[in-house]
Amino acid sequence: MPTIKVAEQAGVGIDGAPRPSEDHVVILENAVVLLDGATAPAPGLPPGGWYAGLLAAELADALRAKPEEDLRALLSGAIAAVAAAHDLHPGASPSSTVAMLRWTTSRIDGLVLADSPVVAFGPAGADPLTDDRLARLRRSGRLNTTAEVHALRNRPGGFWVAEATPAAASRARCRSWPRGSLDAVLLASDGVSVGVDDYGLFDWPQVLTAARERGLSSVLEAVRAAERTDPRGKRWPRAKVHDDQALVLVEFDGAELGQSAE
Repeated sequence: MPTIKVAEQAGVGIDGAPRPSEDHVVILENAVVLLDGATAPAPGLPPGGWYAGLLAAELADALRAKPEEDLRALLSGAIAAVAAAHDLHPGASPSSTVAMLRWTTSRIDGLVLADSPVVAFGPAGADPLTDDRLARLRRSGRLNTTAEVHALRNRPGGFWVAEATPAAASRARCRSWPRGSLDAVLLASDGVSVGVDDYGLFDWPQVLTAARERGLSSVLEAVRAAERTDPRGKRWPRAKVHDDQALVLVEFDGAELGQSAE
C-alpha cells in the first residue's frame, strides 16, 4: 500500500461563524475518496456535508465490493443509492464534488467531478486531472445568484456535480496511468486548490514540495494566511472568508508503508 497523509481544516459558514467541515476523506486499501459538500442552495435542505458523508460511505462500500469496476459506474450507482435511501430529488437536494483515486498492481485511476482536483506527479512533472466547468462559468459571470446555480447545475452547458442525478457521473473527468509512471498524487478540495488556481501562491509542484518538506498543513496555512490579508474578499471575491480544506498526499515511491494524518 502507498504512503498516505491527510490534512484537514474546517472553514466558516457564509455568516462567518465556525461550523464543522463539510469535506470528507476516506482512505481504503485500494483507494482514496475526497468529497466537498456544497453549501445548501436553499433553506430547509440538508447540508452538503451530510450528503458528502453519505456518498463517501457508499463509494467506499462500492470500491471494496467492486475493485475493478469503472469509476463512473461506481459513482453513478452510489449517487442512485443515496438518493433512493434518503428520498432525494434532482434540483432539490444537497450536492458534493467528488475526487477518487484507485490503484491496482499495474494501474492508477483518477476521477474528478466538479472542482476537487487530482494531481499526479511523475518524471515529466505535474499532470493535473481537473474539472474547470465551474471555474469557467464563474469567470464568465454566470454563477452570481442561487437561481443561476440552480439553472446550470447538472445541465448541458453548465456544470456537473454529485447530487440526485446518477447520470452526472457520466460527465466526470477520468484518467489512468501505469502505476510505475507515478511517484505521488495529490487530492484537494477547492479550499486548498484556490491557492494555485486563484491566489497564485504556488503551483502544483511547489505544493508537493511543501507537503513533503514542511507537511501538508503548511499548504493549508499558506492559503489561510493569504485569505487573512483579504478578509472582505476584495482582492479574491469569494462567498466565505475561509472555505473548508482537505489535502491528501499519496506516495507511490515505496519509501515507507502505512498511512498517517497531520
